[in-house]
Amino acid sequence: MTEQDGAQDQSWAQLAAARAAYERQVASTYDEVLIEVAARVQAAGSIGKSDIGALLLWKRLRADTPWARRLMSLPDIEVRTTTARVVDAVRDERASTPAAAFQGRRLLSSLPGFTTGDALASAVLVAAAPHRMAVYDKRAHRGLELLGRTLSSSRGRYGRYMQLIDDLLNLAHQHDHAWIARDVDLALYWLGGSH
Repeated sequence: MTEQDGAQDQSWAQLAAARAAYERQVASTYDEVLIEVAARVQAAGSIGKSDIGALLLWKRLRADTPWARRLMSLPDIEVRTTTARVVDAVRDERASTPAAAFQGRRLLSSLPGFTTGDALASAVLVAAAPHRMAVYDKRAHRGLELLGRTLSSSRGRYGRYMQLIDDLLNLAHQHDHAWIARDVDLALYWLGGSH
């Protein structure tokens, strides 16, 4: 066994243990809001202001901000026109997952509240493609660091994040697990919060 193989096995053991701990500690109902929004996005092909509001609550973020006021001032049809392009981008199977993530995040940045930061943006992208995209937050970022993976916070972070998620997803699949990107982000979230 090479040193790299040993590091990979250790990463997998940490991820698997963190994912299992998350399942034991967090109510299975926690993601109900995300699941409901994803179902509406599947049916509509776009994401409206009410869906963004639900995701804001789900992510436990603040809405008493200037960007929220600006977003609420836009007609919902304008928001949906933009998010329809986002949905198409992250579901584009011709693009690699990191490339689709980068494009979806870039398109989303034209809306108020999405120019910087990836926490809420990633929730919107996951709602658009729940089996392909992953949620980003500071705890997941910390989880990556604990696994020895570096993620810079410079522009384009979400696409780079999804490349690291893809790498870890491939590692999970090597161990005969049918994980999706969301399983990886939950494991990283739990790992990053436990240290």
